[in-house]
Amino acid sequence: MTPEPVGVAPQDPTPQRDLTAHRRVAAVLESLALHHVRPELRQLPGAVRTARAAADALGVTPAEIANSLVFVATAEDGTTAPVLVLASGGHRVDTAKVAGLLGVTSLEQADPDFVREHTGMAIGGVAPVGHPTRLRTVVDASLGRYDRVWAAAGHSHAVFATTYDELIRITGGQAMDVA
Repeated sequence: MTPEPVGVAPQDPTPQRDLTAHRRVAAVLESLALHHVRPELRQLPGAVRTARAAADALGVTPAEIANSLVFVATAEDGTTAPVLVLASGGHRVDTAKVAGLLGVTSLEQADPDFVREHTGMAIGGVAPVGHPTRLRTVVDASLGRYDRVWAAAGHSHAVFATTYDELIRITGGQAMDVA
């Protein structure tokens, strides 16, 4: 992907607050910069808390949205840890399948408090990077079908363009068929 200047490209002419200074968006941009990525950042006119809403706002299909979903993985010894699954918005994550592939006993959808504790972000704005600590990450292999996919940028009104290969590189993620 050819780096593009970081900037906010509003979807409508209504003046909007520049989200690049928002602390979570700034953390995402800083993390991306450490990986030599200067993303195309889009500020959306409203909150996009679902893949369908993001796709509609961007004029793409839900499958081109990289949903950042946080799960609680439980190991055989009962310990738990967060797992970030970057899943295509075009389908649901098969948690039993992914748990088996990860070698954990179970994988459960995290509640909003757990998500915020481990990512620093609210559901609907969770980015693939920019978290307080690095999360074990799975990247849905079906995202590889697209030249460009969109991911949240730390705020429910902000997204950035990326690629499947770039998602794996910047997250250290493991490619996996998650459906």
